[in-house]
Parts: sequence; structure tokens; C-alpha cells
Amino acid sequence: MLNEKLTVSASPHLHGPDTTQKIMLDVILALCPAVAAAGVLFGLRALLLVAVCVGSCVLAEYVTRRILKRSNTVGDLSAVVTGMILALNLPVSINPLFAVIGSVAAIVIVKQLFGGIGQNFVNPAATARIILLVSFPAAMSRWVEPFYYRTGSLADAVTTATPLAAETKPDYLSLFLGIQGGCIGETCTLALLIGFAYLLIRRVITPVIPLSFLGTLALLTWILGGDPLAAVLSGGAMIGAVFMATDYTTSPVTPAGKYIFGIGCGLITVLIRQFGALSEGVSYAIVLMNVLVPHIERLTQPTPFGSKKGGAVK
Repeated sequence: MLNEKLTVSASPHLHGPDTTQKIMLDVILALCPAVAAAGVLFGLRALLLVAVCVGSCVLAEYVTRRILKRSNTVGDLSAVVTGMILALNLPVSINPLFAVIGSVAAIVIVKQLFGGIGQNFVNPAATARIILLVSFPAAMSRWVEPFYYRTGSLADAVTTATPLAAETKPDYLSLFLGIQGGCIGETCTLALLIGFAYLLIRRVITPVIPLSFLGTLALLTWILGGDPLAAVLSGGAMIGAVFMATDYTTSPVTPAGKYIFGIGCGLITVLIRQFGALSEGVSYAIVLMNVLVPHIERLTQPTPFGSKKGGAVK
């Protein structure tokens, strides 16, 4: 008789090779083209802004976990991802101190006070951007022309409107390459598409949420008489759809729920852009849909095999 020890444990019993650290590393690599484009378009100050946000997020997570006497999670790289995404959603002209405030809010208030990674119910970077928009609206709405550093300092830079707020829209090539005003990481669609392709190849995300988000945005913009392609290429639509709406913790896991979530994000974005006082609404749309995720998943939960909906297994 074989003397084997029977191990009783909770599911899951089979574990995949992916870890949080590996997934976050893939996201970091996918964000690198946008960071590089930000450096080219807006200079070393843009790279400094990324470093400030990443450093502040990592430090805030480390200190908070120590204060709360919890095991440290800095090594999972999720704080690095939050810092990079937040920085890419900020204008290059912003005071770095404001970036620190946003980073601390994202990590401490939105993430750690709710239990840490996997426990927050809204996207930390999107929420932090909203906090900064409400707290420092002037600083968050001051844009400069790309390549300003070639002609002078930031103080001498020419302020400009984003394509969403401008009376005359830039041509599609300028929108695609990022030759426009805006947050440092949202302007270059080409860089964001490279990151999107990498995440799809690595199977970190599926295309459902991004495509349903951008498709709804384009369709409703066209129905309302706007330019659908410009709507997708302008503002934070692309970075929001690819890197913020697809966050594992704050997006649905059910197949139908992903479609509902993406369509809802696109719908709310269009409503804010077309009828709201703000020219941009991506962060607000994502956070509002984050709040609805538990209800979406409950409504779209598949019926187990052999049972009736709402009933017990037969």
C-alpha cells in the first residue's frame, strides 16, 4: 500500500504560470512606447513627471503598508503601473507637487485604505486624475505645444487648447502621431496602439472592452453629427480604453459584462463631451462604470450547468 499524504485545500487547485508581478511587468512594457513618445514630444520634463509619479506611488505604498502592519506589496509592481498611468494623464506643465498629491491619493485613499491590490473598487489612476481636476482645475487644463523645448523654456511655451476644445480640429496624421496639445501620454495614438498590440499578444487583456468602448464612442459621435475618428484619436479615449478600463480589479470578468462595461464607458464619455461642461469625460466614465461593476457581474453571471436561473442545481 502506498503511504501517500492526502492534502485538502481550498480551490483553485491548479495554478497558472502568471503572477501579479509578471502581469504588471507586461503592462509596464506596454506603457514604455507612450512614455518614450512623451519624452520626444514634451521633453525631459515629461520623463521627470513619470519618475515623480512612479516614485511617489511606490513610496506611498511602502509607507502605508508599514503603518498598517501589512506585508509589503511593492514588489508586485502595481504601484509602478499606477504611477506611470497617472503621469501619462497629466499635462507637462503641472507642478510636480500636484503630481505627488495625486499619486498619494491614488495609492493611499483609493487602493490601500480598501485593502490593497484587488480590493479597490475604482481605478486608482483615473480617480486620482479626477481629484486633481477638481482640486487644481487651472493647472490640469494648461496645455503646451509639442516640441516647446526646442524654442524656449516651459515658462515661454505657447499654451494651446486640446483637440477636443479647439475650434479647428488637427488633421488625422497629427492626431495619430501626437502633434497636438494634451496630457503627455494621451496624444500619440501610435504609441498607445503599440502597447495595445503587445498586451493582446501577451494575452494580458482581451480586445472586448477597448473595442466596445471606442466603437460606442465613435458610433454615438457620428450619430450626433461629430467626427468619429477624431473622437477616438483625441483626448484620453485611447489610453483610457486600453490601460484604464481594462484594469483587472475594477472591470467585469463575465463575457457579457465586458461588453456592457465598454459600451457604458463609451456612452458616458460621449454624453460628457457633447452635453457636459467639460471637453473630456473618459476618467469620469471609467470611474462611474467601475462603481457599477458588481451589479453588472451579478446580472451577467452565467447559469451553472444543470441548474435553472435563480434556482438550485438539479
